[in-house]
Amino acid sequence: MTILEELQWRGLYADCTDLDALTERLAQGPTTLYAGFDPTADSLHVGNLVPLLALRRFQDYGHHPIALAGGATGMIGDPSGKSSERNLQTPEQVSANIAAIKGQLARFLDFENSTNPARLVDNASWTAPFSFLDFLRDVGKHFPVNLMLAKDSVRTRLEEGGISYTEFSYMLLQAHDFYHLRTDTQCELQVGATDQWGNITAGTELIRRKSGATAWGLTFPLLTKSDGTKYGKSASGAVWLDPKRTTPYRFYQFFMQAEDADVIKLLKVLTFLPKEEIDALETELAANPGARASQKALAQAVTTLVHGEDVCADAMRASTIMFGGGLDGISESVFEDVVGEVPTTDIAADAFAGEGTNVIDIVVAAKLCPSKGQARKDITAGGIYVNNERCADIARQLTTSDLLFGKYLLLRKGKRNYAVLRVS
Repeated sequence: MTILEELQWRGLYADCTDLDALTERLAQGPTTLYAGFDPTADSLHVGNLVPLLALRRFQDYGHHPIALAGGATGMIGDPSGKSSERNLQTPEQVSANIAAIKGQLARFLDFENSTNPARLVDNASWTAPFSFLDFLRDVGKHFPVNLMLAKDSVRTRLEEGGISYTEFSYMLLQAHDFYHLRTDTQCELQVGATDQWGNITAGTELIRRKSGATAWGLTFPLLTKSDGTKYGKSASGAVWLDPKRTTPYRFYQFFMQAEDADVIKLLKVLTFLPKEEIDALETELAANPGARASQKALAQAVTTLVHGEDVCADAMRASTIMFGGGLDGISESVFEDVVGEVPTTDIAADAFAGEGTNVIDIVVAAKLCPSKGQARKDITAGGIYVNNERCADIARQLTTSDLLFGKYLLLRKGKRNYAVLRVS
């Protein structure tokens, strides 16, 4: 299977400027390609994994990937896929974001490979020294305005209320990036999602007009759910790769909750699992969807890829807590990831001092039951759990010895109704 055949099998092919010519070129030997990542935040998100992993797939086939961090383009903002103007970031914000995402980019590409090491570049290094007049003369003159107006990213914005000259000029900057890399590094291919098609083809056109060299653009579909909405957002917002913004536990759970209609596509797009394994998971999904084997494989593979095996193991361990698993050996940091997902109520430390407080009062304080009478009934029926162990004794007193890490009490009613009391 060639790299293009694998991309097509994985659903990672949408369009190409000249597929036949690119296929012929790749058959001749390794090429250099790039994808760009603008520093719009201090972390990449799940959607960025698609182009990033595409670079790694090409590298695994022997090609030479370049990850471009947009220190220059990030100052402008890409209008593609946006219905309104971005808020411009300060140079300090862009610099901080660049520093953060460079480290993340380096996690997914092999920079030490002796044959085809990946490279990381920042387009500010060649754009910043370029004067405005030189840019207009050397780049702007090659772009007829009617050609720019025909690009989807521009036309859509014009129809929705207008676009500033700043964002209108973005495609020229990205086109110049491709031209610079084609000239400086012999980069022949740019890859990106379909919303980058206009910017990518602007680059191939600039290369043709200025140097007559060959260059190709290849796009893959945007990562969307079966209902057409963008994938990579949860109820609380974007799912980030930075564990400080999205905890590994929440990251893992996000993929565990993937819909059956989406999970096989996600396994193909976001993992390196081989075709045979994904085909087997698809067969199992059809036969026994309730086992959620595909979701488990997806969550484990992507979490390991982004955060590493040890962190993934902790996230999986934390997940067992939410399904009634034991707490022996659990670390405080892993437990706190769970606490962040569970309704938590602060309680005074003296509630557990001395003889402690009766479990009935504790259950009411945690808001698991609306009254002491209901709490008594639920406890007697065996429906209340303290630290994931059934508590059927209405006379039980809870003391400091019951606290996890000296400050938490995990309570559960039934199978899924959790609450945490935290000593304040």
